[in-house]
Parts: sequence; structure tokens; C-alpha cells
Amino acid sequence: MSTAMNFSSKSFTPRPPDKGAFPLDHFGECSAFKERFMECLRRSGYESAACRQSAMAYLECRMDRRVGQLMANEPLEKLGFKDLINEKSEEKPEK
Repeated sequence: MSTAMNFSSKSFTPRPPDKGAFPLDHFGECSAFKERFMECLRRSGYESAACRQSAMAYLECRMDRRVGQLMANEPLEKLGFKDLINEKSEEKPEK
């Protein structure tokens, strides 16, 4: 008796990756930000806390580049940068 394999006709629908995973930047749209972050890590002995400003700038670049869909927009507060955003707003002079 032969066994027939039945493959369903359901198609696979890809979905965007969860936070922490995003497509590679094939066109180098954010490579300058990435290099600044990597240089900061090297200078600080790979202490990532010292490079949070660079990390935030890199993620902002990724979120701003919607053409390549490098990263979905997400409030920076949810990505762990709430304290840096507060510092940034305090530095701006009021009009």
C-alpha cells in the first residue's frame, strides 16, 4: 500500500520580526550611526551603558528609514531611553 503525502494548500504568510530583530541594512542607510556606536563601544571597553546616546541615534535612524522598513516605529520610551529623552527636552531652551 502506498502512502500519499497530502500537502495542504495553505500558504505561509510572513510577519515582521519581534522587537530586537530587524532586517539587515543592505543599503547602508544607517551605517554612519552604527559606526559611531561601535567606535563608542571600543572606546568604553564595550560598556554599552556609556554609549546609550549613540544607540538611541542608531535606532532613530532605523525607525526613520521607512522605505527599507528597517524597523517599525516604536516610542523611544518603550525601548529604554526615557531618561535620555527627558535630558534632551531639558537641554532645549524654552521660547
